[in-house]
Amino acid sequence: MLNQYPLWKYLLILVVVVVGGIYALPNLYGEDPALQISATRGASADQSTVSRVEAILDEAGLKPKRIERDARGILVRFHNTEDQLKAQDLVRDALGQNYVVALNLAPATPEWLRALNAKPMYLGLDLRGGVHFLMEVDMEAAVKQALERYKSDARSLLRENKVRYLSIRLEQDADGGPGHLRLKFRDAAKRDQARKLLRKEFSGLQFREQEDERYAYLLVSLSPQEIAEVKKFALQQNITTLRNRVNELGVAEPLIQQQGVDRIVVQLPGVQDTARAKEILGATATLEFRMVDEEHSALSAVKGRVPPGSKLYYERNGEPILLKNQVMLTGDYIVDASSGLDAQTGSPAVFISLDSKGGRIFTQATKENVGKLMAVVFIETKIDRRKVGDKVVRTKRKVEEVINVARIRERLGSRFQITGLDSTEEARDLALLLRAGALAAPVDIVEERTVGPSLGQENIDQGFLSVMTGFALVLVFMALYYKGFGLIANLALTLNLVLIVAILSMLQATLTLPGIAGIVLTVGMAVDANVLIFERIREELRNGVGVQTAIDAGYSKAVSTIADANITTLIAAVVLFALGTGPIKGFAVTLSIGILTSMFTAIMGTRAVVNLVYGRRRTKHLSI
Repeated sequence: MLNQYPLWKYLLILVVVVVGGIYALPNLYGEDPALQISATRGASADQSTVSRVEAILDEAGLKPKRIERDARGILVRFHNTEDQLKAQDLVRDALGQNYVVALNLAPATPEWLRALNAKPMYLGLDLRGGVHFLMEVDMEAAVKQALERYKSDARSLLRENKVRYLSIRLEQDADGGPGHLRLKFRDAAKRDQARKLLRKEFSGLQFREQEDERYAYLLVSLSPQEIAEVKKFALQQNITTLRNRVNELGVAEPLIQQQGVDRIVVQLPGVQDTARAKEILGATATLEFRMVDEEHSALSAVKGRVPPGSKLYYERNGEPILLKNQVMLTGDYIVDASSGLDAQTGSPAVFISLDSKGGRIFTQATKENVGKLMAVVFIETKIDRRKVGDKVVRTKRKVEEVINVARIRERLGSRFQITGLDSTEEARDLALLLRAGALAAPVDIVEERTVGPSLGQENIDQGFLSVMTGFALVLVFMALYYKGFGLIANLALTLNLVLIVAILSMLQATLTLPGIAGIVLTVGMAVDANVLIFERIREELRNGVGVQTAIDAGYSKAVSTIADANITTLIAAVVLFALGTGPIKGFAVTLSIGILTSMFTAIMGTRAVVNLVYGRRRTKHLSI
């Protein structure tokens, strides 16, 4: 028989319909305002924590919808946003600094669907609301930091190999370049020995020689390849660090990606506490451990007489203090940091763990300086904005302050604590930044956009209305123009939409407004395939061909045309996805999925229904 499918094809279509329906269902249930509670290291989000949260909310008269534990900690669902906001302050204050309490929106999917791993698709920033940051990485600072590292490494290398030098200092290039190191020697022989040693050890450096009547100089600068590598590393390291910080904030489905050569886009859908997000993302905090210069007077240094090899700093109480230039340890070696209270004094403290290399360096450094004073320097880059005329001028300001000075009583290992912080909140934020990693270079937020939940809902409503309007108009046209076959096409079109939503949900793709535009376009393309088939069937009927033969010829002869048209469009969508960014990718994803599902529903789906209706009976008339 011409128009009959084997049983396995009907079963295949039935399985696709059932699976698609199940995995599209979660998108109908919406979201609950929720608190995401995650524990920092040293604490745990276990059943006892759940009991504490229940007691806190019960005492405040707040009734949560449900409290559950998930992979990221504890999720407390509420019936409305008002209860969610009230509960956040209560729970955060009660649990203390060992827990991160973040506002969130949790899918309200029923338990039986979650057991099947059926989840709703993600909604982008333009639909869900949240914040968008465009951050610019200070590449000049990254190159300068690299030169500072080379300065320290060169000093250590020359001392280890007993190559005598008079001084090493960082200088700016006269042409405004990234700068260079100037090494000063008593004679050319020592300079040549140093150049040979440095060239062997550091391949990314360039060398120039200078002389005057008394001294020989070696000018060391970064090669263009090394500068490019430094900038590339700074950008990638900052992306990694920002991603870690976002994870610490408990934000779901963040978007963090590179834009251009020196910018990073950060989108945080659903974030409501935008001030804290901005504060954490833009902060550049790290620590340096330095020995105190106890041989010279800090008061003399304040008057301008800073001894060589030392630098003047200030403690938080405003007292001046002299520290050695050489850094014992930096925050780069920190692998974990948690906040808490000092066991002896009860003051805020940060408990730090170092990696194996950092542990060895710190153990050796403290072993050699037992009985001497060591200082902890907190370094942060801040952006000051002031209005000059009609323009906002941004200036960077580096804040360096000594937060702790203590005498080394014994050799320290890879785990220790620092005190001297003003509050538990400051200790918690510092621990978060250190745990997430230091930014390789300062970042400046050059653009900030906030999409409120109401605007997000308005976008959702308008997008939904556009899809439904286009969908309804197509349904009416097909039913009026193609009658019974039009109704079959409408059934396939409905299944097509369900399958698109199901696949987006299964892939956990992010739906944006351009993605909705892709779905609307797919609706038109899906109908186009059926129009080609139906018109081919009409043509065969006008030529006097029998009903069954016309149906078979209509489908078989139109398939190649449909395939050609859809494959070329699919190629364009793949190119858009590969070369586009952000919204373009969202459009390409939904368009690609829609092309594949529309070919399945328009060709195989409608053919199955036509076969069931007309394939097993004799008829001289088609409702087309």
